[in-house]
Amino acid sequence: MLTSIVFSSPFQRSLLLGLLPLGVVCNRQPNLGAALKLCSLGSGFLMPFFFLMSFFPVIVLLSKSLPLQPLPPWAGEVRLLSILFWRELSAALLLFFDKFRPVSARKLAAPSSPTMSPRKRCAHRVDNVEESGEMSVLDLPELALECILGKLSPAGLSNMAAVCSSLRERCRSDHLWEKHMEEKWGRVIGHAARREWKLLLASIKNSSASNSCRKWIGALSCVWPISWLKSRIDGGCQNRSPLPDDSIMSWYRSLESGGFWFPAQVYNREHGHVGFMLSCYDAEVRYDRQTNSFHARYPPHGRRTIVVEEGVQWDRLRAPPVNTPPHDLHISDCLSDLRPGNHIEIQWRRNKEFPYGWWYGVIGHLESCNGNEHYCSCHLSDTVVLEFNQYTLGSRWRRASISRKHHREEGNETDGFYGGIRKLHGKDEISKWRRLWPTDALE
Repeated sequence: MLTSIVFSSPFQRSLLLGLLPLGVVCNRQPNLGAALKLCSLGSGFLMPFFFLMSFFPVIVLLSKSLPLQPLPPWAGEVRLLSILFWRELSAALLLFFDKFRPVSARKLAAPSSPTMSPRKRCAHRVDNVEESGEMSVLDLPELALECILGKLSPAGLSNMAAVCSSLRERCRSDHLWEKHMEEKWGRVIGHAARREWKLLLASIKNSSASNSCRKWIGALSCVWPISWLKSRIDGGCQNRSPLPDDSIMSWYRSLESGGFWFPAQVYNREHGHVGFMLSCYDAEVRYDRQTNSFHARYPPHGRRTIVVEEGVQWDRLRAPPVNTPPHDLHISDCLSDLRPGNHIEIQWRRNKEFPYGWWYGVIGHLESCNGNEHYCSCHLSDTVVLEFNQYTLGSRWRRASISRKHHREEGNETDGFYGGIRKLHGKDEISKWRRLWPTDALE
């Protein structure tokens, strides 16, 4: 039959002879009419294009006229251009002949191959269940499915989200992750950490780095093998891990992976250094899931650079109780209510260059008062006595006094500076300080 066909060029004959075996290899009868149409297309378009793609590497390499200079790093990739193009053409021809494949042959090729990834095999099984009409988890009543998903752990929800698109949307719902977020991170996450997370999402959204890599894909895709080009772009301009989005699941996983530094406060910083006993300082922390602890990064102060502490346990962390930055004076709103015996936290810093830390103390009696609660009038005085009973009786850090009506920041370079005061009302906060009490009195 081929002998009766008149070819306008040797190129058409070669192309047709190369196309017909593809139909045989693909387990189908060759479609001569479709092959002839493709030949006519090749004579008008493919032939000039093959000529251009075959000589493009030679032109590029000859443009480097200095033979002694080393070739650029991309020279090896350019040499493979022709091979990559023919590979792309073969894949396109296979897809073209697949249209003429019998339906029965397509069904036989439907089962997943052993080389298919587990996630694709799982999704393929879900699709087969939907097509065959068998029962699947998506056929359960809405309430039953929600109850099942609500019982899953964070790892279970993540695995279930990889099954199919329908379960992915359900398993990423915020109401399923709120409980897990509160149970694990509620003690250390506060308003400041949420604000930092929003700022991180905004910076990622406004970043144009990923967009700049895609602007020239459309221009190069017409002359470069598309799948190879896409793999190069994806490998060079995208992270291997997905970018975080505005969902509780994404926030949870960012905290769990340790990639997100968030503001918190650390009790007895620097492994319980004696100079920081019964204090709580601001820091940036991140989780280390290998040790189930945290890394703390303290801001620089004075001549000291940034201090990083590793192995900070969960019981030494808390969310900042107030939104006052560490270098700002906290505005006290409880001075008129302070009475002897009240538990407090007060800001203190060594000098003006240092950030404030929160120190635990109690309100004491005036020296003129005998401590009898029936006759005590210390709460009527303008002087408020602060006691830090973790120090010995003779220590200069044991007692201090501030003005009730005109208190701002008081102190000097010798004894340090006392800042704002917050009164402790909850038993949990007071018991927390009691558990951190040093075994020996401090000097």
